This record gives sequence, structure tokens and C-alpha cells, in this order.
Amino acid sequence: MITIGVGRIGYELRQYFRQPEAVFFTFLFPIVMLALFSVAFSASPDIHVGPNGPGVTFSTDYLPGLVATGAFLSGTQALGVDIATERGDGTLKRLGGTPLPVLSYFVGKIGMVLVTAVVQTVLLLAVATVVFHVTLPTSGSAIASGIGLLVLGIATSCVLGIAVSSLPRDGKRATAVIVPIVLVLQFISGVYLPFTQLPAWLQNLASIFPLRWLASGMRSVLLPDAFHVAEPGDAWHVGEGSLILFAWFVAGLALCALTFRWNKKDT
Repeated sequence: MITIGVGRIGYELRQYFRQPEAVFFTFLFPIVMLALFSVAFSASPDIHVGPNGPGVTFSTDYLPGLVATGAFLSGTQALGVDIATERGDGTLKRLGGTPLPVLSYFVGKIGMVLVTAVVQTVLLLAVATVVFHVTLPTSGSAIASGIGLLVLGIATSCVLGIAVSSLPRDGKRATAVIVPIVLVLQFISGVYLPFTQLPAWLQNLASIFPLRWLASGMRSVLLPDAFHVAEPGDAWHVGEGSLILFAWFVAGLALCALTFRWNKKDT
């Protein structure tokens, strides 16, 4: 089953890159947003924490949230819309009538997300460093923490994407149902707006969801440590955030088992 699934990764990648809207709104979206914010605020002074604290450019400040957003878009949005569309156009029903195991189908889908998310992150970091002169961390602990958080974030976004694919009543509504959810989470999770500037009730609401913790985790890796004072409670809360991400991963697995069907009408 695993071998068949690995063989499907190439097929899924070809299908993904044949969809211009998917490529732009998931694969290229964080890179485009980084370029827009960097150019828009290029004449602005650096962002500082405290009168004598270190400063970073707007490019550096936005980068962590966009890395987190890229992982979230690749899994939750792209996978959710993709599976819902395949269910709506009858692809899943046809696959359900073949010997293809469910596990092999998901290995192909998740493998596609893993490849696209990793390539996207590498390109985003490359653009940030080469074009906008962002300095990336070089310590082994920071790199290991960043990789661990990214893998956990991708895994969580994948299972949530499979789970939310059951929300649209038909494939034609998949984008209209799933994209607004992901967009709202971006704005309340500290991706585009400083998280602590949001109302307390909105911070509490956002803290229920995984993107807020993935974004703050990436800030702990990519921003100077002194910037922890700009976080709620003056701390990164990486351990707490990792536990919440893992809890969402487990919950997502349970939701996948409960909701996924080859056909929407299956019982």
C-alpha cells in the first residue's frame, strides 16, 4: 500500500501544478505577500522592541508568519479544496471502485503537500535572504526547532485539510467554503497584524486554532530572542504551542476517520 501511495505522489504533483489557481493561491501566495509587504514598507524604519532593543526590517518581521501560512495553505486549503473537488466530480467514487487502498490515496496526497510545502518554504527563505536581505538563524538548535515545528505544522494542516474537505456540499463550493476559513485565521493569528494588538477576546479565540501557534513558533525561530516581549505573556510558549499543534493533529486524525468517504452519500 505504501509503495502504491509513493507512486501516486508524482501523479498528484503533476495534477497540482496543472492548476494555475492552486499554484498561485497556495504555492506562490506567501512569496507574493512577502514581496508586497517588503516593497510597501521598504522606506519605513526598522521595527524595535523597547527603546534600546534590537530592530528588524518589515521583511524579517513578516517572514515567520508567511512560512507558517505557507504550510497551512499547502495542507488545509489546497488539500481540502482538492479532495472536495474530487468528491464532487466523481473522482473519489471511481477510485473507491478500484483496488486502490485508502491509505495509498492519502500517502499520495500528503506526499504532494510535503513536497510542495518544503519547496515553497525553501523558495520563500531564499527570496527573503537574497532579495530582501533577511538574516536567517544559523545555530543548530534554531534550525532543528524550525524544522520540527514545520513538520508538525505540515502534518497538522494535512489532516485538517482532509477533515474540512467534507464541509462543502459539493465540489463547486469547495473554494467558497474553505478559503474564507483559512483567510480569517491568517488575520487573527498574527500573520499580518501584530498578535498582541488584537483585542483580548480575539487573541483567545485565535489561540484555540493551530495557525496562531505555528506562526508564533516560527517567530521564535526567525526573530531575535528579545522579540519574545512582543508575545502574550512576554514569552514564546513554544512548548505549549507544540502541544496544541499535536492535539490538533490527533483531533484531525479522528475527524478524518469519522468524515472521510469515497462518496459523500456513503455511510
